[in-house]
Formats: sequence, structure tokens, C-alpha cells
Amino acid sequence: MPLTRAMQVEGRPIRVYDGLVPLPLIKQLTDAFMGANFVKDEIARAETSQFRHWEMGIPLETARQLAVYQPTLEVLRDFEGAAGYRIERCYCNHAAFGEMLFIHTDTRRPGQQALTALWYIAPEWNAEWGGETLFYDSQLDAVAVVTPRPGRLAVFDGNIPHVGRPPNRICYAPRYTLAFKLEPAAG
Repeated sequence: MPLTRAMQVEGRPIRVYDGLVPLPLIKQLTDAFMGANFVKDEIARAETSQFRHWEMGIPLETARQLAVYQPTLEVLRDFEGAAGYRIERCYCNHAAFGEMLFIHTDTRRPGQQALTALWYIAPEWNAEWGGETLFYDSQLDAVAVVTPRPGRLAVFDGNIPHVGRPPNRICYAPRYTLAFKLEPAAG
């Protein structure tokens, strides 16, 4: 796997991959999301529930047919114990300039084992457009960042506090991220 970089936040892994899927397939996904029906019903945390953001749920049967599905499963080999994980949810987020997004974790309860595989879906992205994913330590100090490059995959421990920042004013393209939420298979 073309691992681009590996980081940790307080011993929890973040791995970033580039080049897993050809850009024409990423463009096809972008085109599909451009015509999709997003709903503004996703929240980061209970206390920020009055600020909802755009998302589109993807049934697991459909997710398995996406060009990014198999590469997602393949990179899990880089994570200790991840062979016992299963995808329990798949959805796409849509963020645009001016939206408010909040720091959160991807686990339902503290200490729960979970991984998130986050694909950046855009055929092009300019670093000046912003849209980075910031990762925080337990003191909520930003300690790691992932730039939303076309077709990039970030896989990380779902207990790491993080936030996807919306694009800057000069960006007229939406920031699409396709998320696979993974948890241990029942055992």
C-alpha cells in the first residue's frame, strides 16, 4: 500500500494513503455526489445538535460496490487487530464555505474500539482552499493535520478528537468526504 505518512495522537494511529484509486474513479464519485440528495441532519456532538451539517447515508450494499471499498479493506492490514473489524456505517459529508463544524470523536462511547476510514472525494483541490482535517490531543490542542488531496485516504482511531474544516471563501467546490465507520466484529 502506498502509505504517505503515519502519525499518532497520544498513542492512537493516523495513517494517510495516496494513489490507492485512479483519479478518474474519484471524479466519477464526485460527479455522483454532485447530483445526490444530501440532508442536513448530521451532528458532531449532542451539545452542538442545533448546528447540523450535510450528509448522505450510503447503504452498505451500495458501499461495497464503490471503487474505494476494497482499497479501504486492504489498508486495514496496517492496523493491529483490524482484521476483526467490519464496516458498520458509510456516508458522505458535504461541507461548503461558511458552515460550522465541531470537534468530535467517531465513537459512541469513550474507549470504544473503532476505526474511521475517511476518503477525500474531489478530482482537484488547492491547498489555499482549506478544508483540512485537524486532530486534537486530550487537551484539545491541534497536533496533527491531513490536507484533503484528491483521492486521499486517512484511517484513524475513532477515539481521536477531530474536525473537518469547511473550505475557505475562495473555494466554490464542496468538500466531500466519504466515511467508512468500522468497529470490531461481534465476538
